[in-house]
Amino acid sequence: MATAAPGSNSRAARYNRNRRSELAIWWQEIDRAVLAIVLILMGIGAVAVAAGSPASAKRLSTAHERLPELHFFYLHMRWQLIGLAAMFWASTRTKDSARRIGILMAGAMLFLLVLVPFVGSEVNGARRWIRLGVSIQPSEFLKCGYPILLAWILSWRARDPNIPVVGICFAVMALLGALLMAQPDFGSTMLFGGTFFVLILLSGIPLKRIGIFAGAGLVGIVLMYFTYENGRNRIDNFLFGGTAFDQVDLAERTLLNGGWSGLGFWMGTRKFALPEAHTDYIFSVIGEEFGLIACIVIVLLYIAVLTRILLRLVDEEDLFTVLAASGLAAQFGGQAFINILVNLQLFPSKGMTLPLISYGGSSTVAVCLAMGLLLAITRRNPYIKRERFSLRAIGDNS
Repeated sequence: MATAAPGSNSRAARYNRNRRSELAIWWQEIDRAVLAIVLILMGIGAVAVAAGSPASAKRLSTAHERLPELHFFYLHMRWQLIGLAAMFWASTRTKDSARRIGILMAGAMLFLLVLVPFVGSEVNGARRWIRLGVSIQPSEFLKCGYPILLAWILSWRARDPNIPVVGICFAVMALLGALLMAQPDFGSTMLFGGTFFVLILLSGIPLKRIGIFAGAGLVGIVLMYFTYENGRNRIDNFLFGGTAFDQVDLAERTLLNGGWSGLGFWMGTRKFALPEAHTDYIFSVIGEEFGLIACIVIVLLYIAVLTRILLRLVDEEDLFTVLAASGLAAQFGGQAFINILVNLQLFPSKGMTLPLISYGGSSTVAVCLAMGLLLAITRRNPYIKRERFSLRAIGDNS
């Protein structure tokens, strides 16, 4: 009978002790409040997708194939499990490792965006997806690395004030905007542009240069209005009103149909008229079936995530950490509140999902991975006291 080598058991024991020690350190250093709220939002998302799945399944069924009512719910649960694994893996990385992962992902996704116009798959008139065994949208996974890439570039200024970091970041944003509008994808362009603007503000540049960037953004919107018909129609419908059958109008009617307490799970009726009940307009489905009170709770949860992240950065002394975490938080919060405002008819339709709640396939994995990187970047030893960070310490970025 074969016996184990004398040292094998001791090596296995040491390995198990090391793993337990690493997990204990991770648990002490992780922002458990943010992790808890993220998990709550994902739980709400599972229930919300189950509520919206029958409407989307009915709309997408054909004479030859009838989708089960919970078709998208079952798919969503699979993607959520993969997303949870990705978030846990990313959150256990060190800050340096998370930075390298983010930079590599940003570079890889920018490369794929260059390929999208040539080899991408077209859906609903837009070419945004690439098939790599599974269909992925590079702009979704770019959200994991884009704020980290810009934060890394801007943090160079702390070491050498002569590096034109703002100009480099602007060039990256201009390239990204051109690649996204080639698809076209104005919603993602706006989101990445907003993230860029937040990071530029935090980097401490003079107000004059901030005005220049704001003016450039305004010029970009004007050019989009006259060159991108779909975007122009959405802005016109928002400013001057559309028909009673416009997506945004249907979403608002669905949202308000449940009143304060909602009609009850699977009791909604207006959701069957929504074009994307399980993705873009899932907030309206929540309002109809669970009521406006549930919608308010969701808004408060998003605000709680952002507030917690900002409070954690108040006494952070590392410039990269402040910029990267703020950029990831701004991007996450921006996407959430754009989606919510669209459902409330307070913002032009953008085709943007509600992060951690909407059904999203690979985009669910991307959001979870981004949150995992955020948790890794904000990890800290709770026993080390820190001096409060000041933007004045990095000098004038003129």
